[in-house]
Amino acid sequence: MVLTRAIEGPHLTLPHIDGAIRDGRHHMQVRVYYEDTDFSGIVYHANYLRFMERGRTNHLRLMGAEQNALFEETQEETGGFAFVVRSMTLDFLKPARMDDMLDVVTWPIAVKGASIMLAQEVRRGDDVLVKAQVRVAFVSQGRAQPIPKSIRALMKADLA
Repeated sequence: MVLTRAIEGPHLTLPHIDGAIRDGRHHMQVRVYYEDTDFSGIVYHANYLRFMERGRTNHLRLMGAEQNALFEETQEETGGFAFVVRSMTLDFLKPARMDDMLDVVTWPIAVKGASIMLAQEVRRGDDVLVKAQVRVAFVSQGRAQPIPKSIRALMKADLA
């Protein structure tokens, strides 16, 4: 049995659980577990969608738009809103396997009218495993609506 002890001190920096925004892109680490794989030990294709959804959610959170607070704030401006994935294009380039550490990278491409276009990549080191373009629409009362100013300002600030 190998025993280890935690190293403490000012030189130790743990990554934030929601990831970090660097150079206009959100980076979030994900470890591949057994439950993420198929019978061959390769990540099941639909699980990349889960990883990318977490990346988009955490990207908004780190920009100051936690979904609960955002919901309450925009209820006054536009009642009964939701973000819905309008379209998604995926390219599966290489497989990920159990115990891999993946970097889910998310960045906005465009904010227009009622939608936001995002690019996402799932990487293992320097290898890009999956590429995606995601159009997210802002819907209120069952219809597409212009994105509220508060959200538009947050996303455009990140388009640098």
